[in-house]
Amino acid sequence: MFTFCPLQGALSESTASQSLLELDGGVKVLVDVGWDESLDVEKLEELEKQVPTLSLVLLTHATVSHLAAYVHCCKNFPLFTRVPAYATRPVIDLGRSLTQDLYSSTPAACTTVPQSSLSELAYSYSQTAATAHDFLLQSPTPDEIARYFSLIQPLKYSQPHQPLPSPFSPPLNGLTITAYNAGHTLGGTIWHIQHGLESIVYAVDWNQARENVFAGAAWLDGAGGGGAEVIEQLRKPTALICSSRGAQKSAQTGGRVKRDETLIEMIRSCVSRGGTVLIPVDSSARVLEMAYLLEHAWRTDTVSSGRTLRAAKLFLAGRNVSSTMRYARSMLEWMDNNIVLEFEAFAEVQRRVNGANDRKDGGPFDFKHLRLVERKAQIKKLLRRSGEAADIDGRVILASDTSMEWGFSRDLIRGLASDSKNLVILTDRPGLAGDARPSVARTLWEWWRERRDGVSVEQTSAGDSVETVYGGGRDLLIREAARQPLEGDELAVYQQWLATQRQLQATQHAGAAAVLEASADVDDASSESSSDSEDEEGQQQGKALTVSATLGQAGRKNVVLKDEDLGINVLIKKRGVYDFDSRGKKGRES
Repeated sequence: MFTFCPLQGALSESTASQSLLELDGGVKVLVDVGWDESLDVEKLEELEKQVPTLSLVLLTHATVSHLAAYVHCCKNFPLFTRVPAYATRPVIDLGRSLTQDLYSSTPAACTTVPQSSLSELAYSYSQTAATAHDFLLQSPTPDEIARYFSLIQPLKYSQPHQPLPSPFSPPLNGLTITAYNAGHTLGGTIWHIQHGLESIVYAVDWNQARENVFAGAAWLDGAGGGGAEVIEQLRKPTALICSSRGAQKSAQTGGRVKRDETLIEMIRSCVSRGGTVLIPVDSSARVLEMAYLLEHAWRTDTVSSGRTLRAAKLFLAGRNVSSTMRYARSMLEWMDNNIVLEFEAFAEVQRRVNGANDRKDGGPFDFKHLRLVERKAQIKKLLRRSGEAADIDGRVILASDTSMEWGFSRDLIRGLASDSKNLVILTDRPGLAGDARPSVARTLWEWWRERRDGVSVEQTSAGDSVETVYGGGRDLLIREAARQPLEGDELAVYQQWLATQRQLQATQHAGAAAVLEASADVDDASSESSSDSEDEEGQQQGKALTVSATLGQAGRKNVVLKDEDLGINVLIKKRGVYDFDSRGKKGRES
């Protein structure tokens, strides 16, 4: 038997994925440490309560909704870094790039100190300090982010692995985890967990269909899903855990090819009028599919007769997109077979020309038309050109993030919203972060669904109808977080809270270190050998008493106890107390 608990609640509309599996013997597996666009620290309260009892952590996708809170947990939750974490190599590298983009884009990612933690500390100060709120936690540095992600152990697809438990976990009793391709994102994972007779398949956000970059989910005989039967390890599990999000969506007639053609036709229609198309994307996962699709659409258009797209500029805006693309070029083996074949064909051409000046099209992610934008000054320049030149050529901008609450997409929508020629394309339904205000993307999606201010219908070259919904001149509320220095009583309250947290973390880490040291002593003792069986037994007993003394001393630092209270009278390291021969003695006889 096992229990499954979504920590955000089964009926929550939040996109944050945090799931807890409790297996026999008290083994607890946390799957994903996701967040949503609210970046609300209160949505991590249930997760924080479970940290001292976790056995291991599994990560599925390099997206905000699956791992955005990982660094926050490592930095602010004591003992979380001692819990072993597992993911595929693309999820680790792209997740690090995503997290660096998040923390460099908005101060809100640092989250705030809970008001309940400040209320008692502020009691002795003025009323101003007592009612203060929104105290930002310290932001992790890029080095800290890199170090936290280096703690995650990489796994490959279809290779069973028996993980190590956390220091405070019960024995795993042969628990085995296996990662399988989930599609949808690069390195996305379907987890198979085998524990005794339990065979659990955890599959959230998977895509069976092949795309331009990502292979289909590995349900059918391999990463490409090209087999006729479900692979053995995923066949007839005792439990299949999956998400119902998106279950009400109906597949578009014509499949992926028709979907891509419709997107290109909408872009072509806008840029032909000199407008700017803004497509909010994530900065690590689905952005690879969009960047590849548009780059090859521009390459195809340059050799066609229409050449509408050729005159338009194509940009990819994000604070860390160059790192994302560099990782993508080194992970072609994780992509669809067509990408691998395209890269091999390009390498063969390069080998034949052998450095000749006859330049061919680049590899899958060697962009010829897509320009990377990583600085805010470049974004301001794009917006300034849009305001000054009325006859400017059309532009298409992919910008992080999908929620439009942080990143360059928020800056761009502020500058582009006033021009009716511009177009915003939402590639997915934005989530709703509980009772909080809806995100900018969610607000636009609600306007699209209401269609209150009219709809424009255009015919594509294939005879299909493409609808665009007017905004109707409505006001769009955009909030921006900013840092302000603390002063006076507010600063004193924050410093006192920070000192309390450091003391708490030091105490918990010291207790965990004592347990680990004691365990190491016992392991060392068990590995020794002796020719005399009686001496060996006595020595082992004496070392066990040494372990008890070590634990007693560690605990006494936090609780005022005497030696008599601990029940230990021998082998204590302090002045005036000497080591006695305890061989052949038991208990207090020594």
